[in-house]
Amino acid sequence: MSKTNGGNFFEDFTVGQVLEHPTPRTVTEGDRALYGALYPTRFPIPSSAQFAAAVGFAAHPVEELIAFHIAFGKTVPDISLNAVANLGYAELRFHQPVFPGDTLSTRSEVIGLKQNSTGKTGVVYVRSTATNQRGEVALDWCRWVMVHKRDVEAPAPETVVPELAPVVAPAELVVPDGLDFTAYDFASAGEPHTFDDYEVGERIDHVDGVTLTDAEHMLATRLWQNTAKVHFNTEARPDGNRLIYGGHVISMARALSFNGLANAALIAAINAGSHVAPAFAGDTVYAWSEVLDKAATAAPGVGALRLRLVATKGRDESMTLRGADGKYAAGVLLDLDYWAFVPR
Repeated sequence: MSKTNGGNFFEDFTVGQVLEHPTPRTVTEGDRALYGALYPTRFPIPSSAQFAAAVGFAAHPVEELIAFHIAFGKTVPDISLNAVANLGYAELRFHQPVFPGDTLSTRSEVIGLKQNSTGKTGVVYVRSTATNQRGEVALDWCRWVMVHKRDVEAPAPETVVPELAPVVAPAELVVPDGLDFTAYDFASAGEPHTFDDYEVGERIDHVDGVTLTDAEHMLATRLWQNTAKVHFNTEARPDGNRLIYGGHVISMARALSFNGLANAALIAAINAGSHVAPAFAGDTVYAWSEVLDKAATAAPGVGALRLRLVATKGRDESMTLRGADGKYAAGVLLDLDYWAFVPR
C-alpha cells in the first residue's frame, strides 16, 4: 500500500466534500522580507510599522496577498496537484489583518463539478476558508480549477455549477478594526491622490515592467508551499515549460500598480479573477488599472475603490482588454477585479 500522496483527480471529488488541508503555517517577518524581494512592492502600511500604527493598526500587518498565497498553497495538494490550470476566483474577502506570529489553517468545501467535453479533464469549484490560531476567519474565497482525470472512462458526475456573486457588495467589505485615514501621511505614502481624485471609467497605465524568471517564481511557490507539479517539473507539461504560478502574476501586477495607485493601501476583497493566458519565464509583465466603482465606508477617512487590474505580456499603451470579437486582447495575462481601501 502506497504511503505517498499522488493528489486527487477529477473523479475523486464530490459536491459537499470537505477537505481539511495540512499543515498549518505560521507567518513570519521572513515572509514579509521575501515578498519584498520577489515583488517591487512599496505600499506604505505593510512597508512601515510607523505608518501602520498611525492609521490605527495595533501591530504591523503583512501584505494581504501574503495571507492569500499561504492559504491558497495549503489547498494545492488536495485540490490542484493534478491541475491543468487554475481558472478563476470569486467572493474573496479579507476578514482579519494577518501579522507575523499568526498561524493560518485552511479548509475547503467542494461546491461544484463539471466534466469537460473531452472527457479527459473537469472543472472543480471550491470554497476555501483560512482561519488564524484564534479560530477567526482571516480570508475566504471561491475558485475553480481544471483537473485531470485519472481514468478517462470514469463516468461524469452530475454537473453542478455554483452561482457566485459577480461582485462583493460594498456593505460586505470588512474594514479592519480601528482603521482611520484622517491623518494619512501622503508624503510618506508617495502620492497625493485621494478617493475623490479617481473617476469611474478612468484608466491608469502603471508604466513599469518586470521580466519573469524561473528562479523567482519557483522560489515564490516554494515559499507558499504550493506543490503543483506544473510549476516545477518540466515533465508535467507537454511543452516542457514550467508554468508561472498565477498568484505570482497577481502579486507582480499589484506591486506594479503602486505607480498611480500608491494610496490603494489595502486590498479589501477580490470580486473576480481570471488567468487569461499562461505566463512563462522570459515574459515581461506590465499592468494597467481601470476604476470600476467607488463606495464610502463607515471608517473615518476611508473610501473604497473597485479596480480592474490587468496584467499583460508586453506593454499595451492602448490599455485594451478585449477585441472587437469580445475575446481578450492578445497579451492579456490577468484580469483581476478587486476592492481597495483608499484615503478620502
